[in-house]
Amino acid sequence: MEKKMIPIDEESEYIPLLSQEEEEDLKKVNIPDVLPILPLRNTVLFPGVVIPITVGRDKSLKLVQEVYKKNKILGAVAQKDGTIEDPEMDDLYRIGTVAQILKILEMPDGSTSVIIQGRKRFMLNDLLTEKPYHVARITPLEDDEDEPAGEAKAVAAALKDLSIKIIKLSSNIPTEATFAVKNIESPSFLVNFLASNSELSLKQKQDLLETHSVAKRGFTLLESLSNEVQMLELKNDIQTKVKSDLDQQQREFLLHQQMKTIQDELGGSPQDQEVLDFREKGKKKKWNKEVAASFEKELDKLLRLNPATGEYSVQVNYIQTLVELPWNE
Repeated sequence: MEKKMIPIDEESEYIPLLSQEEEEDLKKVNIPDVLPILPLRNTVLFPGVVIPITVGRDKSLKLVQEVYKKNKILGAVAQKDGTIEDPEMDDLYRIGTVAQILKILEMPDGSTSVIIQGRKRFMLNDLLTEKPYHVARITPLEDDEDEPAGEAKAVAAALKDLSIKIIKLSSNIPTEATFAVKNIESPSFLVNFLASNSELSLKQKQDLLETHSVAKRGFTLLESLSNEVQMLELKNDIQTKVKSDLDQQQREFLLHQQMKTIQDELGGSPQDQEVLDFREKGKKKKWNKEVAASFEKELDKLLRLNPATGEYSVQVNYIQTLVELPWNE
């Protein structure tokens, strides 16, 4: 059966999608018992999902180049610690994904990127050799088939609704992603696709990969996406409120500046005159230096306030009270 998957090349950023029939074809692929193992830094590959990876280690580069010339099939396994340069068996998770190399790209900066697609989950049994690269004996894994009828589909429907909501709430996710999510038919591929593109940690993604039940995998992801929706809604509410407050402050500032400009052109503002009157009254008061300095600060504060605000009226009344007090007179 000819693949309908959208091709990936240097100019393309389309999201490769699988139909339910194509996913079934992937499951029927004959998986060898022995596979070259490609350790993945900071990422987890899920069945059906296409991801780009940058290959920098000599072992990994030799592996992908040799495999690409043969059957293009390898085992992709996440490292527990991405900082380890030459991982051994204990540094890798035991569950990985059989992958097919779709394309190798030589980048302008000299690095090599490889486009791979997940095929099927597997268990890493034992390492046969480490040179020139890792080769291991593996056991292919199947998803649970004895789940309640319709459970996975119900979870998938809820996941679609939540993921579309996240796309609408997120400014950094292209709206075209909505089209991609809506057109995914298979519950298992939807779960894998969303898990791969989620904000989950490496360990959380690995835990999902190790879950044999599609429905349970979906339930776990559903909980995570629900929390993400709540955080995005809260973030958007805060941003809206802050923007509204800033807009109000900017409007008041502009109005104040416009009023001040008009008043200056008319020969001064009533506000300036009011401050001058208060200052003259203050000169007649018999208060000490500390009180006089405090009085000047209150006058300066009055000059900075917008006469149209309630705070201005309060400040005027306060200064008026100061000059009306007897102050040992």
